[in-house]
Amino acid sequence: MLADKKKKILEIVKGNSLFSSKEIYNEIASEIGYSTVKRILSQLISENLIIPEGKGKARKYAISPSYELFYPIDVKQYFEKEIDDRIIKDSFNLSLINDILYKTKIFTADELQDLTNLQKQFMTNISELTDSEYKKEFERLAIDLSWKSSQIEGNTYSLLETERLLKDKETAHGKTKDEAIMLLNHKEAIDFIMKTKDYFTPLTISGIEDIHSLLVKDLSIGRNIRKRRVGISGTNYKPLDNEYQIKEALTDMCKLINNRDCIFEKALLSIILLSYIQAFGDGNKRTARIISNALLINYGYCPISFRTIDSVEYKKAMLIFYEQNNLNPFKEIFINQLDFAVKTYF
Repeated sequence: MLADKKKKILEIVKGNSLFSSKEIYNEIASEIGYSTVKRILSQLISENLIIPEGKGKARKYAISPSYELFYPIDVKQYFEKEIDDRIIKDSFNLSLINDILYKTKIFTADELQDLTNLQKQFMTNISELTDSEYKKEFERLAIDLSWKSSQIEGNTYSLLETERLLKDKETAHGKTKDEAIMLLNHKEAIDFIMKTKDYFTPLTISGIEDIHSLLVKDLSIGRNIRKRRVGISGTNYKPLDNEYQIKEALTDMCKLINNRDCIFEKALLSIILLSYIQAFGDGNKRTARIISNALLINYGYCPISFRTIDSVEYKKAMLIFYEQNNLNPFKEIFINQLDFAVKTYF
């Protein structure tokens, strides 16, 4: 399979400081032709996995500084190892935001083209809707987002029960009060980002804190930046435990996102980095999903409900970023869910 050959070429390049295409071909000449090697190398460059050095016959290839963000990873195989058996980056990567991500484009040219086409389809679709039709569709998405975002955090309300709660304030039998509050808080936060679309231009720590406060209102969760260590279930990754370092990481994150021109990158970076930093005692991933959608909505892009993503798969993709700083599994979720949103709601 071509995917296997790509992995093999990556292993060859990774194991050598600089390797020419001929040298790479000589390593696997019995398996594929030289023209295929050249084609795969071009693909790997476009995917930010390798970088070329030199020109013409002098050109050689090295592993990209952003390799760890994008190298192919088998999610199922990764989690066959138990938590204590996985070799991970167990502490916050201080060079990730200001060095690695600062220099890296998140999406390949093909991915960006697909996302751009989806946005064009979204704009065409909403241009054909009346104001009332658009509001109805957005209300449907808001209910789905409130439900799925809460379900990812362990909320047991069904989608139908969530709709009854948010539309008619009818609580579900056998559910806790906190579960209803969590869902109502989500809806309030979504309504807020719709009414104040420019609130996150630029993205600021205070704006992030405001969304977090809305999401944890009337729940036994502390507000503001945490001052003590926090653990994350399912992983040995340990986020920063110093309030000043956390604020510095958030400041760097906001600067990175505000300096990006690509709205899709802004949205993906916000959701992944807010979750990674874990700035609050609880409610971090909920805050990240709302902030990501706030950025999409602010720039007139299609919001995402995450309705069809399995909660376990979502958490696995996030854990892989925590433990390996690998973006691929979550990037795939982001692209697929944007595709779903455009084709389902609008």
